[in-house]
Amino acid sequence: MAGKFAGEDVVTTDSVQFRPSRPVDDAARIGFRFGAKGTHTSRTMMLAELTAVFAVTAPDVLRTRYADAIVMENCLGKTTSATRRLTNQRLGELYGLDPTIPLFRVLRRVWDLDAPGRPLAALLCAIARDPLLAATASAVLPLPSGEEFQRNTMRTALREAVGVRLNDTILDKVVRNTASSWTQSGHLDGRTFKRRRLVRATPATLAYALYLGHAAGYCGSELFTSGWCRLLDCDGAEARELALDAKRLGLVDLRISADVVTIDPARLDPATMGV
Repeated sequence: MAGKFAGEDVVTTDSVQFRPSRPVDDAARIGFRFGAKGTHTSRTMMLAELTAVFAVTAPDVLRTRYADAIVMENCLGKTTSATRRLTNQRLGELYGLDPTIPLFRVLRRVWDLDAPGRPLAALLCAIARDPLLAATASAVLPLPSGEEFQRNTMRTALREAVGVRLNDTILDKVVRNTASSWTQSGHLDGRTFKRRRLVRATPATLAYALYLGHAAGYCGSELFTSGWCRLLDCDGAEARELALDAKRLGLVDLRISADVVTIDPARLDPATMGV
């Protein structure tokens, strides 16, 4: 359903929560995007395009370098300049492509550290920046492994989130695009008939989920059960184990004493740690 986040209409769901309490301006400065609009009205999460752009750009380049790679050098092989410019815009909406945006800075570090985790890292970032994609989580994550995905369930979740702001034709397109994105991330499998598949988190993707959860306002042990960790198909115990692995890799600061959990994922940000 549509919810309130610091006085602004935002998309949330009953069963999967991503943004509990942080003021919207603070979250926006980190890179979160809000509202009832999203890139998935016209595109999927574009994992292949993101992979191609990152392959030809260094981790520390500026936004203009990403734009040059896409528009001027045509690293994605688009047939027209208009398509190249539009793709640059859409990728920027979904991921930022700007090292001044903390959420993107961390994505780029996790991407370069953890090749197997790239689809999940991209999904985490896209969920943070596209409220329409976030609104579909409740139609995918609760499904048991092997269960057939129901488009009508996703359509209902989206309608509840956006109200009458999208007509039926656009809403159906969003369902197709978001279902494709959940397939690209590994949560769904199949073309015409899609079925749920459980994903395998890594310490780096778990650290990114903790970073996003912390940025959204979660703290302590509730970080392990937030929607961000649920995106990785981790329950609380699994998330704790992966967080300990992430600590051993130097990705997060973590202390567990009795029932008290203290987590600081700031060291994942290369700007904070001087990486």
